[in-house]
Amino acid sequence: MAAQCCCRKAPGAEAAPARPPPEPPPALDVASASSAQLFRLRHLQLGLELRPEARELAGCLVLELCARRPAPRALVLDAHPALRLHSAAFRRAPAAAGEPPCAFAFATPGPGPAPPPPLPAFPEAPGAEPACCPLAFRVDPFTDYGSSLTVTLPPELQAHQPFQVILRYTSTDAPAIWWLGPELTYGSAKPFVFTQGHSVCNRSFFPCFDTPAVKCTYSAVVKAPSGVQVLMSATQSTYVEEEGVYRFHMEHPVPAYLVALVAGDLQPADIGPRSRVWAEPCLLPTATSKLSGAVEQWLSAAERLYGPYLWGRYDIVFLPPSFPIVAMENPCLTFIISSILESDEFLIIDVIHEVAHSWFGNAVTNATWEEMWLSEGLATYAQRRITTETYGAAFTCLETAFRLDALHRQMKLLGEDSPVSKLQVKLEPGVNPSHLMNLFTYEKGYCFVYYLSQLCGDPQRFDNFLRACRALPLPQQAYVEKYKFTSVVAQDLLDSFLTFFPELKEQSVDCRAGLEFERWLNATGPPLAEPDLSQGSSLTRPVEALFQLWTAEPLDQAAASASTIDISKWRTFQTALFLDRLLDGSPLPQEVVMSLSKCYSSLLDSMNAEIRIRWLQIVVRNDYYPDLHRVRRFLESQMSRMYTIPLYEDLCTGALKSFALEVFYQTQGRLHPNLRRTIQQILSQGLGPGTEPSVEQGGAGADSEADADADAPALLLGDEAPGSTISLRDVNVSA
Repeated sequence: MAAQCCCRKAPGAEAAPARPPPEPPPALDVASASSAQLFRLRHLQLGLELRPEARELAGCLVLELCARRPAPRALVLDAHPALRLHSAAFRRAPAAAGEPPCAFAFATPGPGPAPPPPLPAFPEAPGAEPACCPLAFRVDPFTDYGSSLTVTLPPELQAHQPFQVILRYTSTDAPAIWWLGPELTYGSAKPFVFTQGHSVCNRSFFPCFDTPAVKCTYSAVVKAPSGVQVLMSATQSTYVEEEGVYRFHMEHPVPAYLVALVAGDLQPADIGPRSRVWAEPCLLPTATSKLSGAVEQWLSAAERLYGPYLWGRYDIVFLPPSFPIVAMENPCLTFIISSILESDEFLIIDVIHEVAHSWFGNAVTNATWEEMWLSEGLATYAQRRITTETYGAAFTCLETAFRLDALHRQMKLLGEDSPVSKLQVKLEPGVNPSHLMNLFTYEKGYCFVYYLSQLCGDPQRFDNFLRACRALPLPQQAYVEKYKFTSVVAQDLLDSFLTFFPELKEQSVDCRAGLEFERWLNATGPPLAEPDLSQGSSLTRPVEALFQLWTAEPLDQAAASASTIDISKWRTFQTALFLDRLLDGSPLPQEVVMSLSKCYSSLLDSMNAEIRIRWLQIVVRNDYYPDLHRVRRFLESQMSRMYTIPLYEDLCTGALKSFALEVFYQTQGRLHPNLRRTIQQILSQGLGPGTEPSVEQGGAGADSEADADADAPALLLGDEAPGSTISLRDVNVSA
């Protein structure tokens, strides 16, 4: 197949070095060691070679930059101890944008030492100096999740003069790069690799300005073993058969954490005019049947609400159970865990949430990790507007009630004065931003956005404020249109809101007693106001009625057992909400657990994993031995974090640790080394020194991959490492 042109677009690039930079420096980010404020990043190019047998990535990075002021002494980038830098070099770039992307030469593998990283090959262009001069560099410690890479620059650099820095490196055991042997895939046929950059992991994928405040376009050339399909979060992609490489180009500026790659035994199937799913062959029919036609329906609903979809294609790739989170909104290519396929309603919500991120999070991004609610709160609001348009208000209110229940559960565990319950969380130096990811980011953020929409008097008026359109002049421009492809702080959103609705500004709605915008942002505790969910009462009222029957004191066992409420006809979120409330009350009286098991255990065992895990947690928390065989069978069939960690945590807090150890020893060979290490840590709590459970050596790099688990991103909505403040078992939310 002939190579497709991947010439990048560079809107706003300077025509001459004397032209001033078009945008202000990015916001300061304590999670970044970089000198991003001193430079403007125009574009980055990656030459990548995947080496699955060595679990190694060899890379060449070409950064196209301009200094914001004359003679910067050095360029500082975010890096990681997993990166080994081989060389750094400097090259002057043409003043005008439009130079074709460079090519990359890949070494031929052979016996002996590993081949060097790819070499760049630049086109000869007028005004460009073909020669590259070497640069000195050093790597210094920064935090436990990264390092700082300082590259000395030539002293004569002028302000706004384009130049390139070329870095050649290898990355081994990187927290951003997850290598899976064939045995950890569904098909067990080929190795698999994926990257996960959120929040600050991509500094182990390639040196970068690893902050959401900096965005740029990118291109990549990727060489992989024969028969392995490679995908990236890019607007253009092609396979160049005669070269044996994949080429990618992202024409819109994105932050570093949204540069994503996946490679493995993946096959595509179209599910709409601008969407396809990618999955392992054995999963493809299921993925196609679940999503065919639906994604286009969701995209169209989102466009009616928020304006044109900006990214061209919206594809989805289903990843093996080792994927450490449920879903990730990588532009053009949503990553989602295959395990969720059996839970239809969770699948719907997860994908629609990622669709919403195309406007809120990807197009307009929070400039600092301290304000993640700007992406997650707005995306959650947009997700619920889309589900209301598509599935009705009752379903949306049910899902919202389910999530707000989990928020209040987390609130009880953390306490109302917990600093992480603020929307504007203070990120202390050295703290991994992933640890700030919790239900407040999503649900308290959603409640604030919902409150803003209520101030307008009509959700459609608020939709018009948010949407991407060109119908209004500045300063009354809509939010997405004004800020698309940039990063913002909360004040940008709120100032735009009050400018768009001058009558609300005149009424000083930002200063209403008890509901001040500043208090919404900086007060600890629950949301200052919550949405009216009465439109969902037809779905939530039966849940509440059945819960009251089973928790009445004394229990009227006959009434509860003979209830006419048939949960087999319930929606998944109804059953999950009912079980969550029973979990909140556990341990329950033994006669209640026995009766519950008699009435529901066999039925629940036939339902999806989101239901089964909740029932099994009730079994474990109540030490109900007659149903323990179901727990064993469930853990023997699951390989994902979200369906194993909660049960192991519950098993190890009660009298069932020996049972947990037995099951772990039998199943550990099927688990990713990172997950094995996490479960091993859970099991070792309370054991004496030297009695930590052994972990099978499951292949090359098992120990080092396990050690990297500390750097791996926590599960969205609260699945953090053992011993942390909050864990998934306390929250019971998986998306």
